[in-house]
Amino acid sequence: MSSHYLTHTFDIHGGGMDLIFPHHENEIAQSCAACPDSKVNYWMHNGFVTANDEKMSKSVGNFFTIREVTKLYHPLALRYFLMGTHYRSPVNYAISQIEIASESVFYIYQTLQDCKEATSKMQNGVDTSGGNKAGHLCSTDAKKCIENLRNEFESRLSDDLHTPSILNAALQEVLRVMNGGSLNTLKKQKKQQQQQLLYDDIMDLEKEVRTVLDVLGLLSSLSYCEVHPLNPLCLSHAGLCCTGPTHDDILLTYLFLFLQVLQQFKEKALKRAELTEDDILESIGDRAKAREEKDYSKSDQIRKDLALKGIALMDVGNNETIWRPCVRLEESSAQPAATIPTREKASVQPQQD
Repeated sequence: MSSHYLTHTFDIHGGGMDLIFPHHENEIAQSCAACPDSKVNYWMHNGFVTANDEKMSKSVGNFFTIREVTKLYHPLALRYFLMGTHYRSPVNYAISQIEIASESVFYIYQTLQDCKEATSKMQNGVDTSGGNKAGHLCSTDAKKCIENLRNEFESRLSDDLHTPSILNAALQEVLRVMNGGSLNTLKKQKKQQQQQLLYDDIMDLEKEVRTVLDVLGLLSSLSYCEVHPLNPLCLSHAGLCCTGPTHDDILLTYLFLFLQVLQQFKEKALKRAELTEDDILESIGDRAKAREEKDYSKSDQIRKDLALKGIALMDVGNNETIWRPCVRLEESSAQPAATIPTREKASVQPQQD
């Protein structure tokens, strides 16, 4: 049957580690006996999935489904979590680990959104045509950072699809440069020539990060027509001109995309915390009032109570406080964060703090 539909040569054949012997070895023997030119170019055997360091099994009831996990966590968080372990290594599923993955993806998208927002506010006179013009600038540090990411990305993917090294090292270094240097400096820089250089740095770095995410399937969980800015359907969906995308169209399209994904992550966090955004805004108001009255103990407690539910409050200046999802804070006296949701439970709600 397989030969009829796929011919005698398979490009990739996958399966669990437990299938190498005897199943796949017998499959090779039978196929070669039936057709001498039968072969598989690449065998890919994945590691086992455990739940809280225990073997996952239906008989024990400690298994999960993608549908159950994505009720409370964004699909991109689950994908990032799975790619954070090499496919041939065992994957230990725990709520604490997927929360870390969720925060990592949120951080990536927040960085991309900050880049687009910062560059969209550039002063008049800055060339926004990007690399399409001969006068395009890019600092030596940015060029080196981009080159390192490209080399690491190609090298690690060529090394048996070693995605953990890309996510945990190469990509993080570029994000650190974007957050710690380029963005902060751009906001303070007043000289037009330096603004131009920083603008081009940020645009090139951001584009390279998007390229990596796109290959890894982490750019977005939206459909193709909604993601790719050159597609007229995407521009129409964002309320933009469909006659031909300008640089501003593309910029606004990605802003729309990043903001939408960030909002989806926030909605999942609210669901996990069993809160509404109005609840959080009320807590922010109560905290601000406590600080005005110099009741810092109450102010700290409000912040801590939200952190225990996976909500972080961030003071951003001008007496403004914003919130974002975070890994749930655990009190030292509390039990471990959360255990694997199982089929025996009524829902996949995390254990309450």
